[in-house]
Amino acid sequence: MRRNILPSLLVLLAFTATTAASHAAPKPPDHWVGTWAAAPVSANNGPAAVRVGAPPAVASPANSAAPVPASAQTPTPVIGMDAPAPAQGVAADQPAVPAALGPPRPPQIIYGTADTTLREIVHISIGGPQVRVVFTNEFGTDPLTIGAAHIAVSQGDSTINLVSAAGLTFGGRTMVTIPPGALMVSDPAEVKVPAGSDLAISLFLPTQTITHLSQHGGADQTSYTAPGNVVGAKTLDSPTEIRSWPFVKGVDVKVPAQGAVVVAFGDSITDGAYAAVNQNARWPDEFARRLLANPKTADIGVLNEGIGGNRILHDNTGPSALARFDRDAIAQAGVKYIIILEAINDIGHAYDTAGRAYDVVSADDLIAGYVQMVERAHMHGLKVYMATLTPYVGAKYQSDAGEEVRKTLNQWIRTTDKIDGFIDFDKATADPAHPDTFLPAYDHGDHLHPSDPGYKAMGDAIDLSLFTK
Repeated sequence: MRRNILPSLLVLLAFTATTAASHAAPKPPDHWVGTWAAAPVSANNGPAAVRVGAPPAVASPANSAAPVPASAQTPTPVIGMDAPAPAQGVAADQPAVPAALGPPRPPQIIYGTADTTLREIVHISIGGPQVRVVFTNEFGTDPLTIGAAHIAVSQGDSTINLVSAAGLTFGGRTMVTIPPGALMVSDPAEVKVPAGSDLAISLFLPTQTITHLSQHGGADQTSYTAPGNVVGAKTLDSPTEIRSWPFVKGVDVKVPAQGAVVVAFGDSITDGAYAAVNQNARWPDEFARRLLANPKTADIGVLNEGIGGNRILHDNTGPSALARFDRDAIAQAGVKYIIILEAINDIGHAYDTAGRAYDVVSADDLIAGYVQMVERAHMHGLKVYMATLTPYVGAKYQSDAGEEVRKTLNQWIRTTDKIDGFIDFDKATADPAHPDTFLPAYDHGDHLHPSDPGYKAMGDAIDLSLFTK
């Protein structure tokens, strides 16, 4: 008599499937990824010294092939006001680039003289169901006390959405004191933040001594201050406008395991100098919008770590690129890729014939700086894409010798095997008829910084497939 074996086979198959499922690899856990960041620098909390003339000339390094320009003579002395000397040459809430070419800036704020709430507006790249904020006192010389902090989705100006909001804590406490030179990460907050949205980070600063600020001065974004502790207010009453990001370093979101971030690392061209205020018109903003719109890259955020005036080999506006690379790029939550656009300020100041050249460096010196950053990123398993330097002929500090160095660096970037790829911002912004200058529509007017259409052209020139590898 034939037996019906079908029920036995079904039981066996069910057992096999259950066993296989129990031995399958567990789903990777969600993790923290940066969605917004700014690179802080040291700033005076008050009036800064006024520099008359150029910084002192510095002889070319012994191993440098660069000639010392004829203009590198005895420097003009610096005359200061009756105020502390500026830290890294930046005053509180002052731009790192000449204000004459941009919109008027709000008056300077001196923090710590009275109880004050700061409501800082930031534009995030990717979203998530949980959020945390990184506060900074990295350049402070006094302990920084934050009496209360709050995060919410912005509804425009100083108004927030109280439904999508939460108070921030630090180890369960609402108050935190950050030691000099340190930063502090808040506890996670259960606030669902949409991708591409504006957030309002509010912090209460009680009266205290604050000698030096840790802040990003060139925000291209209006934020606000108001008297007293009003971090949870829906709208601030008659707030004072600021255009900087004091004491706030970054925002992270909790995302699935495949989420990652690109760090855009550079100078004022990455920072977005002269970009339209409150329009998120910097090239990293355009790049972030494109990543978000592409299903293959929609879980990749962008962090803007540009500093106006930044250089690779010398401090000036903030620490040099080599000094800050680990902190501002490698240490970011969820970083997987880094785009580097640096060296135009090294070139401009080293070969300036219109003003006074100083800190003279050669193309080989700058390439060595590039290689150092690439090697350090590769040590952490990160991919590095170098960007070619945009045109600068016609800029105040341009010179024929400097243009040759720019071309040499761009040729190295396009041909080296030391990097994981390159992005040709030079080609994307240059005038085809005069390739050493910006296309007129892409020139802000100083022949050094792009216009808003120029920034968009840069963001549109990036091959998104580089970020699927």
